[in-house]
Amino acid sequence: MTDRIEKSIELKASIERVWRALTDHNEFGEWFRVKLDGPFVPGEISRGHITYPGYEHVKWEAIIKQMEAPRYFAFTWHPYAVDPDVDYSREAPTLVEFRLEPTPNGTRLIVIESGFDALPSHRRPDALRMNEDGWAEQMKNIQAHVEP
Repeated sequence: MTDRIEKSIELKASIERVWRALTDHNEFGEWFRVKLDGPFVPGEISRGHITYPGYEHVKWEAIIKQMEAPRYFAFTWHPYAVDPDVDYSREAPTLVEFRLEPTPNGTRLIVIESGFDALPSHRRPDALRMNEDGWAEQMKNIQAHVEP
């Protein structure tokens, strides 16, 4: 598959706890390693900067698409937009979706990022590879954040 990344993890935490970790901008920033300027608001742009070592120069910008508590959170962004000399605004963004499902032991979190096929062909392989690895790491990060 070249158009999407999908990751899934079962978390030993309530759906409400996972929802808060995803949608409270301060909690999101802790596990995602981003310092956000303010709360997530559907229809508005979320801005900030990455705090992950080596990527502190990267600005965070995402458009919050939907927040349907406590099951669905979605935003669009420009994947692997790390070169400060490139204007990514002309590219089609990808859609990042977080889906939450209750399980007997907690919550299943599914992350889907789609729309890579619309990226310029020279950027697609790196964006896919970096975000594939990035989402795998982020699943571990949120797990460490929400589990006791």
